[in-house]
Amino acid sequence: MAYEIPAPMLAKSVPGVPDPAGTPGGLAFEPKWDGFRALVAWDGERVEIGSRGAKPLTRYFPELVDAFARLLPEPCLLDGEIVVPVERDGRRRLDWESLSQRIHPAASRVALLAEQTPAMFIAFDLLARGGRDLQPEPFRVRRAELEDLVGGMPHPISLTRTTTDAELARRWLAEFEGAGLDGVVAKPLDEPYAPGRRTMFKVKHARTADVVALGYRIHKSGTGLGSLLVGLYGRDGTLHSVGGVAAWSNRRRLELVDELEPLVERDAEGEALRGEGERSRFQSARADSSFVALRPERVLEVRYDQLEGRRFRHTVQFERWRPDRDPRSCTYEQLETVAAYDLADVLA
Repeated sequence: MAYEIPAPMLAKSVPGVPDPAGTPGGLAFEPKWDGFRALVAWDGERVEIGSRGAKPLTRYFPELVDAFARLLPEPCLLDGEIVVPVERDGRRRLDWESLSQRIHPAASRVALLAEQTPAMFIAFDLLARGGRDLQPEPFRVRRAELEDLVGGMPHPISLTRTTTDAELARRWLAEFEGAGLDGVVAKPLDEPYAPGRRTMFKVKHARTADVVALGYRIHKSGTGLGSLLVGLYGRDGTLHSVGGVAAWSNRRRLELVDELEPLVERDAEGEALRGEGERSRFQSARADSSFVALRPERVLEVRYDQLEGRRFRHTVQFERWRPDRDPRSCTYEQLETVAAYDLADVLA
């Protein structure tokens, strides 16, 4: 029995924990795990792990492949998060750096990290069980089936906790950050699984976005990277420049030029292609606004404060690289939309 791994159901950002009364059928709240989104297909013989962007993750987590084959009692298709917990000061918390290092081309390195920083899987949805497709079923049914399948399963597979109490969800939002979690997710209880659609809600501790690296400008000193230009895809599939990331240390600026070298766009003679960036009205007419163009293959997560039109209003801050993300998944739809508000009401 082979399962086709679908695109995962997604979430849209909201500023606070939503009121369940505002959603027909109510909401279920879960902690938002800070890891790699993963859909796991186990057909009774083989395990396949797909990422949010359909990137295969199977080879990077051999310890999980072994655990799924040993522990899952029947063929199934699970949705969840791969995380790496580490112990610090006597407490365990999620560690993004250890997780991101697991995406490595060398099989020997993957095997070593699987022993040194073993991952675990947090299950939060069940899309198929045996020969039954559960995606058309409401979440309340899928959750009950998930609890029956993996509830009480030993490490490294765990069932995420859930509640219908919005006040408890607000407590989770405040308290779980210390364990490395990312916020809270709200799921409509009566909704079916909707691959690729943003039918869930997420409340995060910071306003962040996944963006694509488009190019970079050389630092004003003449060496190293000065700023990294980033973009988002529109609904028509066009990649739009949305702003830049700066504030690198001197050492990091030099390292980034070397790291990004394999992505530099080149002409037939092997020369790096350069693009012309937008010029600020505060910028001198003589100032160089050109940039070294990069193939849009690398994703990073950034912190931002506000979107103005189709661009970030201010320079955004680098959060981390996202090797698990497909560049095509970096769209405007992920951004939080700030509610319109009349200035007169503020002044009043």
